[in-house]
Amino acid sequence: MTTRGFLVVALHLYLAMAQQETSCPIGYNLVDGRCDDQNECVDEDYPEFEHPCGDNADCINTEGSFSCRCADGFASGQGNHAFTPESALTCKDINECLQEGDLCGPYALCHNNVPSYSCFCEVGFIASTKVEAFRLGDNVTCEDIDECHFEEACNENASCVNTQGKFSCVCNPGFVQTRGKSPEYEEKCEDICVIEKTICGNGTCHRGVDGHYCACHAGFTNYGRRKSPCAEINCDVFGEGLHLEQTLPAVVPVVSLLKNSCLELSESETPSDLDWKGLLERLLSMVDRLLSGGALNDNRKVSTLLSVVEGALRLVGPLTNATRVQTACAQAELVLQVQKGPVPPTGPLTLSSSHVTLQMQWETAAGEPSSYPGFTAVSLLSYKTLEDSLKGVNASFSGMSPPEGQRFQLNSKVATVTVSSTHTDPLKECVDLTFYHLQQSNGMNHTCVYWDFSESGGSWSPLGCSMVESGSNHTVCSCNHLSSFAVLMALSEGEDPFLLRMFTWVGLLLSLLCLLMCILTFSLVRSIQSTRTTIHLHLCISLFLANLVFLAGISRTENQVGCAVVAGLLHFFYLAAFCWMCLEGIQLFRMVVLVFNTTFRTLHMLVGGYGVAAVIVAVSAAVNSGGYGTKRHCWLNLESGFIWSFFGPVCFIITVNILFFLITVWKLVQKLSSLNPDLNSLHKIKAFTITAVAQLCVLGTMWIFGCFQFGKSTIALSYVFTILNSLQGLMIFVMHCLLSKQVREEYGKFLSSLSVSQKKYSEFSSSQTSKAQMSKSIQHTGESHI
Repeated sequence: MTTRGFLVVALHLYLAMAQQETSCPIGYNLVDGRCDDQNECVDEDYPEFEHPCGDNADCINTEGSFSCRCADGFASGQGNHAFTPESALTCKDINECLQEGDLCGPYALCHNNVPSYSCFCEVGFIASTKVEAFRLGDNVTCEDIDECHFEEACNENASCVNTQGKFSCVCNPGFVQTRGKSPEYEEKCEDICVIEKTICGNGTCHRGVDGHYCACHAGFTNYGRRKSPCAEINCDVFGEGLHLEQTLPAVVPVVSLLKNSCLELSESETPSDLDWKGLLERLLSMVDRLLSGGALNDNRKVSTLLSVVEGALRLVGPLTNATRVQTACAQAELVLQVQKGPVPPTGPLTLSSSHVTLQMQWETAAGEPSSYPGFTAVSLLSYKTLEDSLKGVNASFSGMSPPEGQRFQLNSKVATVTVSSTHTDPLKECVDLTFYHLQQSNGMNHTCVYWDFSESGGSWSPLGCSMVESGSNHTVCSCNHLSSFAVLMALSEGEDPFLLRMFTWVGLLLSLLCLLMCILTFSLVRSIQSTRTTIHLHLCISLFLANLVFLAGISRTENQVGCAVVAGLLHFFYLAAFCWMCLEGIQLFRMVVLVFNTTFRTLHMLVGGYGVAAVIVAVSAAVNSGGYGTKRHCWLNLESGFIWSFFGPVCFIITVNILFFLITVWKLVQKLSSLNPDLNSLHKIKAFTITAVAQLCVLGTMWIFGCFQFGKSTIALSYVFTILNSLQGLMIFVMHCLLSKQVREEYGKFLSSLSVSQKKYSEFSSSQTSKAQMSKSIQHTGESHI
């Protein structure tokens, strides 16, 4: 045992003996007979005596005791609160860099130390006081180092650009950045004309003060954009092979101007100053003269016009310094869109005129990126009256084979589409064109076509084009090439839809007016009231409602439910009309053959006239509700046999009425023979003819001349059917109102009553009452008005 150890043991023995003699509380020492606080943190006799708080902690003496607190830069599980050795807490280093995110300031990095931290500037920055390390409160900031001040920051073909914390080397104009073959893959700038062999396309690359430029070879141009690749330009398309002097002399001046401009474009190094607005004005002015003067009466002339227009638009498009051009003249409408820039444009593109809408992708118009000339131009030109000129050009359909018994007719405006890319046949992606019809065409077959210059001097052709959808007002076409396009409509040979439609509308409107007059006459004029007049009245009501629904809804096929309702109403009213026609035939038979007892009860007539029709329609709808409405008309389906729910009853009624008609004619011949023998043959024939025609009108036998306008028929039968049946109301009015002496007298009384006094009108009405009663008694004997 060392001397020091011996002294310590002796000290403890001494203290223990002293404690036995005089007792002090723990934490106090007996000094001169009194208890003084013991400083447990420091042993005054032995300063090297270690305090009991352990490493990284400070001991704090208190009266009769002591506590521990972690030193600066350290913390225990209870933070920096005091603790006792018995708590078994230890002091660990605090990572100031994690606790405070922006401890060192901008552009500086924080590094944790024990027990503190240090701040260092990021690469590319230096401390404002040039010290290597600092801490918060030292008033030190990190400042950017301008690397461009150092020599050899970039090589000789590049310029140095300083940025915060770093720098970059930008190649000088005419040079491009490459990566070397050394292990370090050092980047360097090399001549772009050497690295990019095809940068000028069909031209020679040169390096100038402001970078490289392209000198185009003969027959190529970059439209004055010196840095763009050289594209081929073919000036021979203007005039050669078109025989302009013989074919279309009016285009010669414009073609000469276009060709001279094209040659100037291919020879000049700065052709961007060409007057593109003047070229467009001359082109549209030429189109105006040709279309308004009626010069396009041959397919070769049409080909010449379309070819010149396409070539002119391809020439003018790249010269345009505007992003969008939209202009129009009396005979054409033009929309031109241009995109310029070093990178080919992408995304969808839509151009619209009054009659045509074009939808395509910019990538399709720009062509291959390798041959992109720095611009993309797309044009849409629609002709306002070219379809009228083409009506007389029979050869325009020489490349088409219409279905048997049909012919083609243009049902849209003609539109020309061009793009700046020269590779458009075929296109990588099809273009869509929406054509708006010149006339509504429900159920018509439409064909998308383009003008084929190689077909017998020029003709419409469907190759490469297909129909996407077609409605009554428009057709959407999809084509894999560009040219001039249109939509054709297939018509039955010799059919003129407009003429037939005009006859139908005029005839039905006239019939509606006459039927309304008949309804008022048969219902309001009491002097002619009879069983037969009642049948006339309801026949006119049925025909009036049928014709009204026909005019209002026969072509309204947009809504399937509404169309089916229209078809059902037409089915019911036309069947009701035929039922009343059948009752006319039965009543006529009873009057001519039976003579007496020719009246019907009104209820029985209503059941026969409307009830039978309602039952047939109800059964038909229950069996096949989908048979009402077609794509073309709101009528019964012709393909599934459902039409026989109308044809069947109609054929039966017409057959019965024809039988009644023959009996009536036979009886009329006998009656006319028994009349005054002095009556000449001419008057007999006249009376017979008028009576026979009247019965034909009422009995509906005229319906045998057609197939209700909804089936296939010859043009002659179509016109006969349309005229006779649309004018049925007019014929009924003439035969049973105007040609009836009694009805004419009633009309005269009505008109005269408008100009006489009320007293005279009363006397006149009173005197006519007896006449009316006498007329009624005569009618009940079986004599008809006619």
